[in-house]
Amino acid sequence: MKTAIITFPASNCDRDAAIAIEQASGTKPAMVWHQETSLPDVDLIILPGGFSYGDYLRSGAMAARSPIMAAIKQKAEVGVKIIGICNGFQILTESGLLPGALMRNSGLDFVCGMEVLTVVNHDTSFTKALTNKPYVRFPVAHHDGNYTADEDTLNRLEGEGQIVFRYVTNPNGSARNIAGIINERGNVLGMMPHPERVIANHLGGTDGVGFFNGILEPVR
Repeated sequence: MKTAIITFPASNCDRDAAIAIEQASGTKPAMVWHQETSLPDVDLIILPGGFSYGDYLRSGAMAARSPIMAAIKQKAEVGVKIIGICNGFQILTESGLLPGALMRNSGLDFVCGMEVLTVVNHDTSFTKALTNKPYVRFPVAHHDGNYTADEDTLNRLEGEGQIVFRYVTNPNGSARNIAGIINERGNVLGMMPHPERVIANHLGGTDGVGFFNGILEPVR
């Protein structure tokens, strides 16, 4: 199993993601600095949470122009799985790998806590292992998680089954309670909640275990 985790300046969940991947696969992921221009031969790439470049311009906007993003786009084009979590989701939208944008939370406050999500689409390579779980509990921690897109895009996401997770109680004002989406091809997932933070009971839950095990199972 080959995975890579991208670290940007001010990433703060790259190690959490690495622990989750190693726990699920038994193999340590490659940790790739954002200034690199190439990636190893991998099956999965994770853009972790954090506050890349301090969100000084706009969340994810500067990281989306890091040198490594050209290589990530090439991997996406050939079907490599990519997950962007929180700041990683923002980077995916800013780089054009996913539609829409993540705006300031509707309440203008940082939100942090456990959220219940509906698994909207179980028929994806990221959620097949959650077939028996209509709901999952993942934590959130963000200031700019309000997913926004024009009505045509939202209708297309609905119609094509590209909405993967919805908030049961919308903490940030996201359009149609969207918490996570995939691209048309189905190999790029962006989500604001953090599955890597619930991989053991002492962390507050284990719903992240099934999530990562399901993703890694086909390529173990």
